[in-house]
Formats: sequence, structure tokens, C-alpha cells
Amino acid sequence: MPQSPQDAAARRAVAPVICYPTETLPRSAFLPEDAQRSQMQLASSTTVPARQAACFHVRAGQIFRITSIEGPQVGDLNLWNAHDLRERFYSGKTRALHGSHVSTGDRLWSGFPTLRPMATITRDTLDWYGIDAFGGAVHDVIGTRCDPYTHNLLSGGHYHHCCHSNLTRALATETGLPLAEAEAHVHDVLNVFMCTGFTRDTGQYFMKASPVRPGDHLEFFAEIDLLGALSACPGGDCGAEHSSDAAACHPLRVDVFNLPEGALDGWSEPVVNAYDRSHGAGGAP
Repeated sequence: MPQSPQDAAARRAVAPVICYPTETLPRSAFLPEDAQRSQMQLASSTTVPARQAACFHVRAGQIFRITSIEGPQVGDLNLWNAHDLRERFYSGKTRALHGSHVSTGDRLWSGFPTLRPMATITRDTLDWYGIDAFGGAVHDVIGTRCDPYTHNLLSGGHYHHCCHSNLTRALATETGLPLAEAEAHVHDVLNVFMCTGFTRDTGQYFMKASPVRPGDHLEFFAEIDLLGALSACPGGDCGAEHSSDAAACHPLRVDVFNLPEGALDGWSEPVVNAYDRSHGAGGAP
């Protein structure tokens, strides 16, 4: 290992700077009040079986809620524009804007070139958890999703009920796309209810048993028409392993609600990002 320079301590002591200050970041024009939430009407309900995935639809202006219903269970969430699968959730930019874990008031952003909010988190029954002594927190946008390729790389064999494969099958079934085409649309997830962080000594991504219990939920306001897919991870609460048939796993439920009449007065769907997409070509400033 190379020797440390004489000014190593001074270099380490340089204060960090937040990459993307969020003071000017657009906030959702709508967050439901308790009175409005009490008047919401159930529009649809989808049960996601353990170790499987299922798709669901949400119209702009509806609320959707992911709930633990039987036991501690982590879910991997993908979101697409219901009318154009090319516009999809961008976990990397969401992480850069809001942090490694998200909660009430944070927004799930789409990728380039649209870069607009797809959904806003409106309630999180686990927001009490905060950041624990290990650096762990809930609902991360740092993990990718358990997948058969990494499983094969590390352990060998062909495991088909990991979240990547679950989401691929669910999207293919919902859209009629061939598996290979559907797989190309599956993307990095929001790890709902998952408790994760990075180790202090090696910087490795870790998971620990989720604090989620039946009745806990993560609730969103749909900013655009959405197609969602949720996988009930084969790791269960992810306290020991994932991509495994050994962990205790449970179903999850996705409920979609209509808001009461007049609740959305003054709200409008966010437009796509206003950047002109010239990228400096043709002498553009």
C-alpha cells in the first residue's frame, strides 16, 4: 500500500459539500390531509404473493399504498409511465436528490430526458426508525434488486424467484411483451421496507431484519399515470439472506384509492423537464 502523504489528515478533514441542494427543488403541489385521507375510496387492491411479483395501475391523482399484511416482508418496486415504458423510475437521481433512503415528502423521479416526479411519498409508518447505530435506515434507493445473474456469479445455479426475474415475469404477463423485451424495462428499485446501509469499515452494502410489521405501509401520491410492479422479495425481511427458498416470506398488498371530490383542485400533472436537449450541439450556448 502506498505511504500516506504528509497532509493526509488535512485532506481527510476537508468539509463535504451537498451535491444537489434541494431548496429550489419543486415540491409536490398536493399532500393529503387527514380529513381527505379518511374520505378516500378504495379503487383496486392487488395482493402480491410471497416470492412473486404483480403489476398494478394507478391514475395520476390517485393514492397507492403498499402494506405488510401477514409478516415482516420487503418489497422491490418498479414504476413506469403507464403510456410509455421508456419513462421509468430513476433510483440514482432520486438518491442524489433525497438521500440513500426516502420517506414522507420525498419524490420518486423519472430518468432522462423527462426527469420529473412520478410519485410523492405521502405517509410512512416506519419514519420513526431514522438511522440506527449501524448506519441502517428503511426504504433504500441504493440496492439494485436481487437477480439471477449475481446469484449465479456468487453461488452458481439458476434461481428464478429473485426480484429481477419476478418483475420481468410480471411485466411480461401484464404487457404481453416477450420475456427478453420485458426484462429490458426492469430497472433499479425502491426497496420498500428494506433496512440497509453501508458498513463503516469496508463500505459494503448491508441489509438487516426489517422493522416492518403487519399494518405498516408506505403511501404515495401518483403524479402521472403509472404502471407499477412490486416483488415480494424471496429474502422475506432480509435479515439473513435473499434469493433463497429458506427465508420466511409473506405477501404484500397494494391498494389504490380515489381522493374525495375537490381534493385535487389547483393540482396539475408535472410537465417533463424543460431542458432543450441540444447538449451544446450546433453552437448552442
